[in-house]
Amino acid sequence: MARTRIGMLVFLAVLNGATPASALAQEALAVDIVEAEVTTTERRSSLTGEIQASQSLMAAFPIGGRVTEVMVELGAKVEQGAALAQLDSIQQELAVRAAEAGLVTARADHVQAREEFDRAEALLTSGAGTRAVRDAAEDQLRAAEGVLAQAEAELDRAKKALLDTVLRAPSSSTVIQRMIEPGQIIGAAQPALELALDNGLQAVFEISEAMLIEGTPSAIELSRLSSPKDTFDGVVSEISPLVDAATGTVAVKVAIPNPPDGITYGDPVRGTVTRSRGQLISLPFDAMTASADGPAVWKVDPQTMKVSLHTVEVERYATGEVLLAEGVEGGEWIVTRGAQLLFPGRIVRRAEAGQ
Repeated sequence: MARTRIGMLVFLAVLNGATPASALAQEALAVDIVEAEVTTTERRSSLTGEIQASQSLMAAFPIGGRVTEVMVELGAKVEQGAALAQLDSIQQELAVRAAEAGLVTARADHVQAREEFDRAEALLTSGAGTRAVRDAAEDQLRAAEGVLAQAEAELDRAKKALLDTVLRAPSSSTVIQRMIEPGQIIGAAQPALELALDNGLQAVFEISEAMLIEGTPSAIELSRLSSPKDTFDGVVSEISPLVDAATGTVAVKVAIPNPPDGITYGDPVRGTVTRSRGQLISLPFDAMTASADGPAVWKVDPQTMKVSLHTVEVERYATGEVLLAEGVEGGEWIVTRGAQLLFPGRIVRRAEAGQ
């Protein structure tokens, strides 16, 4: 019975020269309409990094041996030439004493050879000596001079080896890593301490490679995690040319021209980059619908109040709104509530309050 009644209604509509759709289109549908707004948007991205020294170095002994003392702790500030660690120096001290004794002997032999040569030279001049004796004395003097020079070199080498048992700071710096302990046997050039040179701070971040596609930001806003409201400026100083195979990230170093008081190595910091996204169209979220070609909106012709479906390019979604890059111009009328009831050519009107 119900199917027969619907058929009769359609038949009557045909007799009156109208389709069901055109019949509905005669009465304007009450919908909510908004004007598309042009807005300048910004995108803020934040990451957490770590404060490091702008320059650091690994301090190491040039010789191997057993560590007897480490004079500094982590975080200690040291001046240039300050002693950092000590190796067992018994062998070096014995070598210095032996070299000093050898030098004393070499000097005595040199003095004796000089006297013998002077005596032979005087006898040859007076006619009481022979040239062979004088030449032999000269040979002895030259040999003594060679032995003396060798003894002096041996002493210098022994003293240098003794000095090498003490590790000293090459410049004013801060100890940021300690890799040796008393009693430990280490080899020559094995890293013992890592020193941060006192020539500035930098923040280091591990950044997704995709974030660098948009280009290098000119400035970065930094803040300590312990005091996020206290911000300071940073400037990108270096971007690693390699991507970490394990994490897929790129190391980015940010120089800090004017670091705040109290900040030090190892402090966690937040870096924030603000990028302008240009002018976009802002619409309420409920204005969005879909077509066969993708996201779309219903536009209203202010003259005829007829609607038409237009595809749009969505830049991004935000809370309660959607930002469009293309498809809508500023000031155009867009249907929001009631869009699910529309079809192309449908006549609409603005809904009054409470409708």
